[in-house]
Amino acid sequence: MSPKALTLRQYKREGISVKNDLSEKQVREAIKTWLKRNGWGLNLEVKPTHAPGCDIQAQNNKSHSRYFFIEVKGGPWHEVSMVYALGQIVTRMKVIAKHAYLYGIGLPQSSAKKAVKRIPWQVLKRLCLYVFSVDLTGWVTRYSWKDAKTEQE
Repeated sequence: MSPKALTLRQYKREGISVKNDLSEKQVREAIKTWLKRNGWGLNLEVKPTHAPGCDIQAQNNKSHSRYFFIEVKGGPWHEVSMVYALGQIVTRMKVIAKHAYLYGIGLPQSSAKKAVKRIPWQVLKRLCLYVFSVDLTGWVTRYSWKDAKTEQE
């Protein structure tokens, strides 16, 4: 098997060094899997990299009136990725109503750490905005305003 055919987990298991940055596609796929496993698989729509609109849209399996809209970024530009993702999701917000629409930015772990530290927790709370962090193994962590508040204090 050629090295390009290996998954990130196989690279790690084999002791092969991996890039420290995930592509937008890798981040998008990891978040898509997380959404399906966590009750957001209904009407799950994942758009290709340069398609207009939010990268990921999902409807809650139990409460059909709840939606998640997520903008995804990848690559080595940690600060830029975070700022672009934030700007894009904010400009795509149509409704800010608690328990109706939820919004998120999906980033590689290094960019997500910056987002959780830098985006004021009050903004995350008011906009129902979450930060999705994807590590090199594809593990996804969702950070809420409460997590950001703890990190920022």
